[in-house]
Amino acid sequence: MCPCTTRSKTRSPGWSRPSPTARRGRSWLPTACCVEAVVTVTGPPRQITTADGRAAFRKTSPHAPPLFFAREVAGLRALAGAGARVPEVLDAPEDQITLAWIERGEHRTALTEERFGQELAALHRSTGSRYGSVDGEPTGYLGDCPVDLTPSDTWEEAWIERRLIPLARQAADAGAIDPGTAALVEQLSAEHLGPVEAPTLVHGDLWAGNRIIDRLGHEWLIDPCAQYGHREVDLAMMQLFGGFSGRALSAYAEAYPLSVGWTERIALYQSVPLLVHALLFGGGYGVQAGAALREAVR
Repeated sequence: MCPCTTRSKTRSPGWSRPSPTARRGRSWLPTACCVEAVVTVTGPPRQITTADGRAAFRKTSPHAPPLFFAREVAGLRALAGAGARVPEVLDAPEDQITLAWIERGEHRTALTEERFGQELAALHRSTGSRYGSVDGEPTGYLGDCPVDLTPSDTWEEAWIERRLIPLARQAADAGAIDPGTAALVEQLSAEHLGPVEAPTLVHGDLWAGNRIIDRLGHEWLIDPCAQYGHREVDLAMMQLFGGFSGRALSAYAEAYPLSVGWTERIALYQSVPLLVHALLFGGGYGVQAGAALREAVR
């Protein structure tokens, strides 16, 4: 999910149950934990030729956690159903996924950036009835870290209660951030999340490595954590590790204007991927996650 590794989905989660807290009347919701075990989930992805002669891309793992590849398939199909260009799923048993090969082509240009922004805006016009999973299954993975995509009636429940709070607690328990910083999430409320928008279909892990430009200049999306959420989730992720130009964001805003104050919420929406990175990779990501949380509650 990030530039920390050149492999896709390379680490495996263990499981734990967060302990409860009563602050502000909230409960720590049970969620999968991605820090108890760190083992290889997938071997190096490789290009293969299928029995019928098609070029394909395969990722395999005999140790994949429950529904690991199935949730990738569900996300790809949801994005495709909304008009996004994604690789065709050729096969997806429990321990692997095989996708049609996409031949990479040109580097970013002003034209590809403009087109990407417009196509992302079109994707975000697709909405659902509840926040969370694209098909009702609560299991989700952001990179290799389980996340709770239980369908929710409010964005506050989906983003703060089911993701930020459990991930912050896990990060504190793992020593990735200090408990005082983790407690900052208790100050967040619906007002911090921006104007209410309908549950929007988002890629959910939109860093530059999950975008392909093919030889014809067409845009493709891969490795999603697709969900119905808030479109600022994708826009914040695009700006976390770079790889997208200002032209992409401008083209997006021209096609689908953003709510006032969206730039002030970038830190809030970057907090989840940064907490996941702190859990999976440690290092300076804990510092970045703490800074994002402090910025989010200002």
